[in-house]
Amino acid sequence: MSVTAIANRYAKSLLDLSVEQNKLEQVYGDMLGFKEALKSRDLVMLLKSPIVSMDKKKAVFNAAFADKADKLSLSFFDLVISKGREANLPDMADAFIQLYREKNNISSAKVISASKLSEDKLNVVKQKINEFVKSDKIEITEVIDSSLLGGFILELGDKRYDASVKGKLNRLKKEFS
Repeated sequence: MSVTAIANRYAKSLLDLSVEQNKLEQVYGDMLGFKEALKSRDLVMLLKSPIVSMDKKKAVFNAAFADKADKLSLSFFDLVISKGREANLPDMADAFIQLYREKNNISSAKVISASKLSEDKLNVVKQKINEFVKSDKIEITEVIDSSLLGGFILELGDKRYDASVKGKLNRLKKEFS
């Protein structure tokens, strides 16, 4: 079975259980916190290590998340580690976050710009996105890439709109060659 299928099954089960127990928001917060914790290389290596025992992995998770995460999330982590699928936990968290966003009609967009955008410009971007995507809420991730020289790139789902100076220069270069 593929990693994606496994991750989706576990995430769907966690979503259903969290809705049933009225803990959807807490579990969503826990998954976001877990994704943030994955920035630690040590945690990623622990998840992938076949040498570290299951009990040690459970102990590390309990120590790291016991005071921060909901009991349901801790039980989920414990179950996944018990089943030997801890290497798939990052994918499961991603799948859960995606399912949560679909359930709550939240769209996510990524704006890549040469410099930090002002609040007014971000609001204009949100309004333009709302013209194309009917969502209750839009989460915008802002990335700064000085190599763009100016303008921006907007990524919305599988679509990409390039209005950067660098992109325009590359298109002109292709036309001339």
